[in-house]
Amino acid sequence: MALDAETFEALVENVRRYVAERLRPIEAQVEEDDSIPDAVLDEMKAMGLYGLSIAPEYGGLGLSMAEEVRIAFELGRTTPAFRSAFGTNVGIGSQGLVMAGTEAQKARYLPLIASGELITSFALTEPEAGSDGASVRTRAVRDGDVYRLTGSKRYITNANKAGLFTVMARTGGEGAGGVSAFLVPRDLPGLSVGTPERKMGQKGAHICDVHFDDVPVPAENLLGAEGEGFKIAMRVLDRGRLHIAGVCVGVAERLIADCVGYATTRRQFGQPISNFQLVQAMIADSKTEALAARALVLDAAAAKDRGEAVTMEAAAAKYFASEMVGRVADRAVQIYGGAGYLADYGIERLYRDVRLFRIYEGTSQIQQIVIARETIRRGG
Repeated sequence: MALDAETFEALVENVRRYVAERLRPIEAQVEEDDSIPDAVLDEMKAMGLYGLSIAPEYGGLGLSMAEEVRIAFELGRTTPAFRSAFGTNVGIGSQGLVMAGTEAQKARYLPLIASGELITSFALTEPEAGSDGASVRTRAVRDGDVYRLTGSKRYITNANKAGLFTVMARTGGEGAGGVSAFLVPRDLPGLSVGTPERKMGQKGAHICDVHFDDVPVPAENLLGAEGEGFKIAMRVLDRGRLHIAGVCVGVAERLIADCVGYATTRRQFGQPISNFQLVQAMIADSKTEALAARALVLDAAAAKDRGEAVTMEAAAAKYFASEMVGRVADRAVQIYGGAGYLADYGIERLYRDVRLFRIYEGTSQIQQIVIARETIRRGG
């Protein structure tokens, strides 16, 4: 652990206070502008949030998985776009490099990623290969001391700001064994990024298409060995799924607190609606599910820190937590009633924001397949 217990608890409290005092007051502004103010991005860089998971020798905080998800709980208490701004640097955009990079690759890129000077993206999804990551069609053909990269990626988070992409491309035959991973700087000729897509929610967090037209990627930018790309991607997603599960828990806890605050002050029939047992039932269901998700996330994170294989546990945590927060958001709209449907209260915004959690880092249906496969493989 890079931080001693006292320092880490101070970090948690600092993040909690920053979310409450700085980020929550500007949520509506970010939604309206579809942009996070530069001053806020600079503040988050100064706090070390871009390097949570990167080792101290490269300028990061080096948090364990259990520590990282506790920070994710706190960051979940505000609009998810804020976390998304640095989420790829902490997770899928950097962890392939952390797990499989050479010392030269790490020394070159990780300090810049940890400081937030360099934004990273993870480019796996394609028009014909999203959930089926083993079917990527983007190709990388060896040509002397470079690989010629050709193809397109879709729905790539932070692509419009990224200076470095971790790209999955096919170097061999069909299937997972033919996929390799590459570190692809944005400034290489032939690389272009599309305009940000218009989305249902999470305004201020952007996704774009990325196109590769005979991009000459230096052979030294191969991440791991040829044919290891899919394996690297799956290891990256184990960690990313736990992080997202932690964010889902945080959003649920935020929604529950908001519901309690509203229900204890909103009066009907001469009394607070929190006195009504059917409202209490919705609060009870939400609280119980949020507690269960929190325990599941912390348990899986601790197992990962012990060095155990957590593919099933990470998938289960992400599956349960993302589905859970959707149900909590739905109940929140119901508890608020007509007010929950209005933009003024922020509940409808979070209702839209959390819908994405059941799709990215692997859909709920993919998590079900992973959970079932791993359960069967382990004999139940």
